[in-house]
Amino acid sequence: MANFLHSLHRRRRKRLADHAADSGHGDQRVAVIGLGRFGNSLAHELMRRGWDVLGVDTDPHLVQRISDDLTHAVVADCTDPETLRQLGVHEFSSAVVGIGTDIEASILIASNLLEAEVPNIWAKAISRQHGQILERLGVHHVVLPEHEMGERVAHLVTGRMLDFIEFDDDYALVKTVAPAIATGMPLGESQVRSRYGVTVVGIKRPGEGFTYATAETVIEKGDVIVVTGKIHDVESFAELS
Repeated sequence: MANFLHSLHRRRRKRLADHAADSGHGDQRVAVIGLGRFGNSLAHELMRRGWDVLGVDTDPHLVQRISDDLTHAVVADCTDPETLRQLGVHEFSSAVVGIGTDIEASILIASNLLEAEVPNIWAKAISRQHGQILERLGVHHVVLPEHEMGERVAHLVTGRMLDFIEFDDDYALVKTVAPAIATGMPLGESQVRSRYGVTVVGIKRPGEGFTYATAETVIEKGDVIVVTGKIHDVESFAELS
């Protein structure tokens, strides 16, 4: 199994490199497999952004409901690798496995996509164990939407943050009202980064849009700021508001 997975990774890296070298622009085609709430929402957003979307599901009612909104929508069982081949998914730059409740189908489809050497594979997981299996298979991006949204809302409920996004291991981006310790002087003089371990990257004044923050930016009382740093540090900083 280890040799098989290593072979898949090696071939996938080569195909991705060849694709990048041969194409002058990104291939904006994506297959969304599983058209439940997650897949449906994702497919519509990708269409809004100008992508060509192939939607696939085994439920004809879901496919019929969304068929007029996507580039293509078909009823098919992608646990069969031959079905994927007939749909031409191996020619797509990206694929998303939106199936969560049927873990066996999710794993089989992810394996088929890996075997087909699709360069970028995203998959929804309904638990950390499910996610770990997908990662071990070699899936490039594993999403736990319910868990991640739960963590995000918990931060908003328990703290003074207006928004919270975790974007890497132990790092986050937070929107909060500027605390008094950061107002009335240029950011370069406030020592926010050295004292609190966070970086102010954006600022919004009432009635204005967001602008980038610089060392010369003077934050005023009532300003909303966007800061980034380790989760513990941004949480502590937001509590100063």
